Amino acid sequence: MDRRSFIRLTAISGTSAALASCGTPENELIRFVPDEDIVPGQAVLKPSVCPLCPAGCGLTVRLMDADADVVRNGKTGVVQILAAKKLEGNPAYPVNRGGLCARGQAAIQTTYHPDRITQPLKRSGQRGDGRYTALSWDDAIAEVVSHLDAIAGTGTPKPLAFFARSGGGHRAALIAQFLARFGAPAAIAHDVFGDEVLRRANAISFGREQPPTFDLANSRHVISFGADFLGTWNSPVAQGDAYGAMRQGRSGVRGAFVQVEPRMSQTGANADEWVPARPGTEGVVALGLAHLIMKEKLRPASAAGRAGAAIDGWNGELSEFMPEQVESISGVSAARLARLAKELVDRSPSVVIIGGAPLAHTNGLFNALAVNALNALLGSVEKPGGLFFTPQLNLAAATKVPAATSPASEPLDRLASAMLTGGASSPQVVLIDGVNPVFTAPPGWKLRDALQKVPFIASFGSFLDETSSLADVILPDHSFLESLAEALPASGSMIAVAGAAPAAMKPLHDTRAMPDVLIEIGQKLARPLMLPWQTFEEMLTASFMTLPSMTKDVDAWTDAQEKGGWWGSLPAALTVPPSAAAATKAMSHAAAELDGDPREFPLNFLPYASSAFLDGSLAHLPWLQELPDPMTSAMWSSWIEINPATAARLGVAEGDVVEIASAHGKVSAPAVVSPGIAPDVVAMPAGQGHRMFTRYANGRGANPFEVLAPKMVAETGALAWAATRVKVTRISGPDGSLILFAGGSREDEHGRA
Repeated sequence: MDRRSFIRLTAISGTSAALASCGTPENELIRFVPDEDIVPGQAVLKPSVCPLCPAGCGLTVRLMDADADVVRNGKTGVVQILAAKKLEGNPAYPVNRGGLCARGQAAIQTTYHPDRITQPLKRSGQRGDGRYTALSWDDAIAEVVSHLDAIAGTGTPKPLAFFARSGGGHRAALIAQFLARFGAPAAIAHDVFGDEVLRRANAISFGREQPPTFDLANSRHVISFGADFLGTWNSPVAQGDAYGAMRQGRSGVRGAFVQVEPRMSQTGANADEWVPARPGTEGVVALGLAHLIMKEKLRPASAAGRAGAAIDGWNGELSEFMPEQVESISGVSAARLARLAKELVDRSPSVVIIGGAPLAHTNGLFNALAVNALNALLGSVEKPGGLFFTPQLNLAAATKVPAATSPASEPLDRLASAMLTGGASSPQVVLIDGVNPVFTAPPGWKLRDALQKVPFIASFGSFLDETSSLADVILPDHSFLESLAEALPASGSMIAVAGAAPAAMKPLHDTRAMPDVLIEIGQKLARPLMLPWQTFEEMLTASFMTLPSMTKDVDAWTDAQEKGGWWGSLPAALTVPPSAAAATKAMSHAAAELDGDPREFPLNFLPYASSAFLDGSLAHLPWLQELPDPMTSAMWSSWIEINPATAARLGVAEGDVVEIASAHGKVSAPAVVSPGIAPDVVAMPAGQGHRMFTRYANGRGANPFEVLAPKMVAETGALAWAATRVKVTRISGPDGSLILFAGGSREDEHGRA
């Protein structure tokens, strides 16, 4: 599908274009009067912020005149608008500095998608079957208000659950204020590939509850434990730019890079050295490196400070992590360990990164704390070539509204259990803002069944998916190009960044911005919530007006709307300070616990974030379905990666359909035989396998989350998505479902174009 036909904008210029009827008045196409002044053929550039991942990259939107199909007051017609035609990175924005990943390029399709929800809807069929009828906005808001009023008189906390997007920002702060003033628990952000484990570890080690920013451009040696930082992890555009500078940006200096992971990622394919450590042993390897550095007197144990104190046995030079012991646990040889430790010190400045699967084992917090202590030992924290923390805007100080305080929400697994049993914490109303936890939750949580028992569900989503299709009422959000766009990037920049931009284009449909709808709901309750803002723009204006201006004689809010955001040095009064509290006790090493009897389930299962779809939230965008996977070249497909030796033992050839089964479920997909995966591991990209998520994703491929064990990362509320054992069985020969890119065309595994 080409871009022009997807956007469905008619190439009609001027008012002289004739619109013919089909011969009957009821089929007459109406041309509506444009809502804005438009100069035909003249491009307009406007700023925006990409919403597709937490990186929060800045955008430049190219708009030109076009005709769009719209519905106005119940009548179908066409109107001339300034339509977004192309997205690029904003060169001035500090996070991405003009770069933009393929996912960001495809973000434009969220606005023009043919299956987008265009008006409020009310369920007319069974929950989950996708049958809805149109509803007015007044009636849709009244439905939500009446159900919230019905639970307002109950005990505290109120039986309301709010499923929201992960990360911070003004939208999240508004939701927090709404819930706190209503008396409900804090929002639940179930992000299967989220960074809550790393945030917790950084709060313990460094007093910063946020992901780090790496000064790769000035590093001379980098070791990464599982972090696909050039593909899908953290802030990949910023990290990719800095990585390029590390490798080629300094005359006579080329930084070295080692990747430690059991399955070769896009980032691992760029490494000088790929080290396949056993899954869940990354923290042991990190402490083995620290032990050698301290033993050889290359750095004193005291250099690690607070981060070292979080590790049991640190001041004893980690005698439990001698090279031979580390080798027996991790499979990384003692000789290689000694060489890597020496290189980290000799090639200073150096830095160590951890992300992805090492944080998704039951001992993920230990793995993160171990890497943090190693970085502190190397002197890499807040030093050139090391790791930093992007200064964060204190929204409570900026908006002059005290931070919202709500009871902590139940972890999603416990909440689902309460819903199923009718427990005390079971909600009577659930609100959903653009997330799809039914798709990403492990089957043992029975989240879909649990939500079926909730009396009332409302969604602010723009598409029907596995979760929003359970809603009784849908109040569809504008696309990000049609509304105020904002972000507070937690990493990717050495200076503070607050992204903000006005709507780039007029709304195409009868949708409304979710933050404004939430404010209106709060105002219309029998006991109004008395939120301090009448509109979301008023909230943003109040926040940005407290910032120092970037441009002389222009206030910060006006300036931000022109530039796409504000960036610079935050005044101390507006900066989130580091926390003083450290760990109350040092963490000891605990081996990763894998679910499943190894005699029945001999292989470790590694689902991973798709380079196109991440956790599956972007599978509805056809440009991304058409995007060849960087490691396999597969498109529109699911696949299972198997080591050649393992494949030979199981009698599996390239393209054969195989079944992965755990104690909790099974899925099948074609096999890709790859030497870039350890023999005791099988891997599968997330993203496909949707049962309901538009015409481009429905019924395509398989969902790896359907086999996951419901195990958690110790001392956190995060799902241990890397902690499942499986067995693999050959089902049949190739079935033609594996589509590979071949020189500008698509072909199946038989080589047929």
